[in-house]
Amino acid sequence: MSADCLDILNPKRCCLMVIDLQENLMKAIHKADRVIANTALMIHCAKVMEIPVVATTQYKKGLGPFVPELAELLEDNTCIDKIEFNSLANYNVKQVVFNLSAAVDTLIMVGVEAHICVYQTAVCAIKMGYRPWIVADAISSRKGRNAKSALGRMETIGASVGPAEMAVYELLGKAGSPVFRAMLPHLR
Repeated sequence: MSADCLDILNPKRCCLMVIDLQENLMKAIHKADRVIANTALMIHCAKVMEIPVVATTQYKKGLGPFVPELAELLEDNTCIDKIEFNSLANYNVKQVVFNLSAAVDTLIMVGVEAHICVYQTAVCAIKMGYRPWIVADAISSRKGRNAKSALGRMETIGASVGPAEMAVYELLGKAGSPVFRAMLPHLR
């Protein structure tokens, strides 16, 4: 493999982590509609490309279920409720990730809050030897400045950061394929 291709996303090496996009929490999130729309795009992409999805809720009893738009898309996936801010500190989440294909070395992350759960999960992912790829327009916090700070910090510690469309097109790699055609309706 050439050095210039080392950081391009490869569907066979990825898992999508959907972190805590819950009804009661999303009501307070900066640019929540953008986060939900881009998370939906990433879930569609994962389904089309057969990328495993790990979804979490943070204290579902208090913060409620996933927002309806995403709950429907995630109904075929296991959703793990947790109380840990770092998703990978939760035993069940860690077991699901450990049981993925050995080829998986990249965790694509979407969710909230950027400066708490997403950030702490990204730090742990790096410590565990995974490469976090943060979908910048599919994460946020209650305050926009906290999300911006979190993105900068995650990039500084070695996470890849980019918009949803960049991630999707990296995963696609080329036009004209059946996978590309399946994604077109979601990219308009």
